[in-house]
Amino acid sequence: MQNLLPEPPATLLPADQAADQALADALAAGTTEALKAAAAAHPAFSGAWGALATESLEAGEPVTAYAYARTGYHRGLDALRRNGWKGHGPIPWSHEPNQGFLRSLYALSKAAAEIGEADEAARCAQFLRDSDPAAADALA
Repeated sequence: MQNLLPEPPATLLPADQAADQALADALAAGTTEALKAAAAAHPAFSGAWGALATESLEAGEPVTAYAYARTGYHRGLDALRRNGWKGHGPIPWSHEPNQGFLRSLYALSKAAAEIGEADEAARCAQFLRDSDPAAADALA
């Protein structure tokens, strides 16, 4: 069955230079404490939460990763809604300010799978692919 309704426009989150710089500085420092400080300084910024989630997954801490990823996911949903997203439509990976949300969504899927929450893992993986298949490919 063909969908006759047009695709909604892509949602492009605004850049946040201060948060981006805090994350870049934290990543350059290479410590969890620096990432935590970036998240605390910019709690609405999904990028820092996604980075903490990724680091926790790599450290074999899926419950901690789940908590960080869930925070980044929800803060990202808030930002998307404030910027016109209506619950569906493209969220392009190529637009750098969207990457924190998409990274958090990916990490949430991975962490959910690792703690045995298969339905949540599948839902998040599908949401990521629906948002932008390029994001799913880049993060996998």
